[in-house]
Amino acid sequence: MKQLHWIPKSAAAMILLVSSVMSTSSLAASEEKGLIDPRNQAYEQDHPDQYHSWKATSESEHIEDALAEDPNMVIMWAGYGFAKDYNKARGHFYAIDDVRQTLRTGGPTDENSGPMPMACWSCKSPDVGRVIEERGEDGYFEGKWARLGDQIVNPIGCADCHDTRSEAFKNGEPALALAKPYVERAFQAIDKPFDKQSRLDQQASVCGQCHVEYYFTGPTKGVKFPWDMGTSVDDMEKYYDALNFKDWTHKVSKAPMLKAQHPGYETWRAGIHGKNKVVCVDCHMPKVTKEDGTVYTDHKVGNPFDRFEDTCANCHTQSKDQLREIVSSRKAQVLNMKRTAEKQIVAAHFEAGAAWDAGATEAEMSDILQDIRHAQWRWDYAIASHGVHMHAPEVALEVLGTAVDRAADARTKLVRLLATKGITEVVELPDISTKEKAQQALGMDMDKMNAEKKHFLETVVPEWEKAAEKREASYQ
Repeated sequence: MKQLHWIPKSAAAMILLVSSVMSTSSLAASEEKGLIDPRNQAYEQDHPDQYHSWKATSESEHIEDALAEDPNMVIMWAGYGFAKDYNKARGHFYAIDDVRQTLRTGGPTDENSGPMPMACWSCKSPDVGRVIEERGEDGYFEGKWARLGDQIVNPIGCADCHDTRSEAFKNGEPALALAKPYVERAFQAIDKPFDKQSRLDQQASVCGQCHVEYYFTGPTKGVKFPWDMGTSVDDMEKYYDALNFKDWTHKVSKAPMLKAQHPGYETWRAGIHGKNKVVCVDCHMPKVTKEDGTVYTDHKVGNPFDRFEDTCANCHTQSKDQLREIVSSRKAQVLNMKRTAEKQIVAAHFEAGAAWDAGATEAEMSDILQDIRHAQWRWDYAIASHGVHMHAPEVALEVLGTAVDRAADARTKLVRLLATKGITEVVELPDISTKEKAQQALGMDMDKMNAEKKHFLETVVPEWEKAAEKREASYQ
């Protein structure tokens, strides 16, 4: 059966007509309504191996505080949500819990409060595709993040990557799919419509629905990928500059900033693995042969070294220890370049702040702020790409090198500007040696934020869960 991508309502109705007659599975009730079933456990009976390996992503329960490890990032994101809280990604099983618990989504008390838009749910749940299909894109995106908290409750899973309503899927075929129409538009923009892609490209593209750079646009703050000019760091920088787009204004330097999300697809595509058509599933979701000889795809997305013989060893001739040493060396190189760029960019932010305090004008600061914007964008593009030291280390090092160059350009201009204002001494930085000290230097009231989040988790979230449980009871 032909592989299906995102399905408009009219097409969904046609599939429904066929599947409601032919299927006797537990999904019949939702299919009669013409809805995507977002519940991952609904597919356990027909796809037990895939379901149980997906559920094993719950084993990555440890939370790593990235700001505590690197307080420089608090300053680099001053005035933006990531300065409040930034934990390293856990397994897909925790997608809903983590977005609820992060300080970035605040502590909303009703559907109209809180700092973030609905779009912040977009990569967290198969409920998103269901809601878009029911209400349309504007009906999903409009309003604040808390507006549909009782609707978006199932973590990343089956219906995010598969056409779960197709006969192909029910018959055991993968039936890869794009769950959201804005993703389909993005691939069309780079002349790679999903239904024209090869099987390998589709395997990368379903991961690329979320592991990408994106931004929020328009009156509803809908999700868009900035791929209209291409997918490289230069292409997307030009795109954003042409729009005069900014994610926020930096609290210290007043630079118009860009926040890279997690452009794993773009960096993979530009790196050695992408160019050789080694795709995400090859390394993170290998084929597993059971004792009875049947084969399934392992959905416990994780570190390739955990299943070395089924992943890396398919292409590499080095031993596990040899390859691990190579990867560790490249990771260290990327980390060293990351820290080098941070040192320059953090200093540039504070020096720009000193220039403003000394009476600098917008005309005097314009080129400097653009250099800071470009430096941090390039730093962020490299470090926000999960696993870039394995996917495309050469890309990371090159991009981080350009980040250092642009930050140095900004600082050179700042030295000259500060001198014209009578400042020839080195601008002293506050103590930012820990996350807490860096947040204090920015005047952030962390006690208040944590109290608001605690109240939200104890009062609002339980109501969301009750409402969702009542609604999903009708699916049975």
